[in-house]
Amino acid sequence: VQLQAAGGGLVQAGGSLRLSCAASGRTFSSYAVGWFRQAPGKEREFVSTISSDGGLTRYRDSVKGRITISRDNAKNTVYLQMNSLKPEDTALYYCAATMLDYNVYYYRPTAYDYWGQGTQVTVSS
Repeated sequence: VQLQAAGGGLVQAGGSLRLSCAASGRTFSSYAVGWFRQAPGKEREFVSTISSDGGLTRYRDSVKGRITISRDNAKNTVYLQMNSLKPEDTALYYCAATMLDYNVYYYRPTAYDYWGQGTQVTVSS
């Protein structure tokens, strides 16, 4: 499966962005999808994940209540709605996919087999 992340940009603190991860190739509805981010000089970190059927979502603690992950399998797309953005949310955001649904290691980058190219999110203070 090929993934294309989009929707990043420059926004002021408190603003919103919606990222999208469009998939092509194999049956997208069979894949769990995760979002990760990486700031300069830092390790890639987990942001959120959604199961193949959308029934299970998870978030890192620092984004809970501000970020919502969703998917539209008919459109082969996963979304990351980000509200109340903070400067510390600034990073390159990646989407990733795995067929290991409901994986207990959902927060590890190594749990995902396919990665998009990343989209930059910059939040100014």
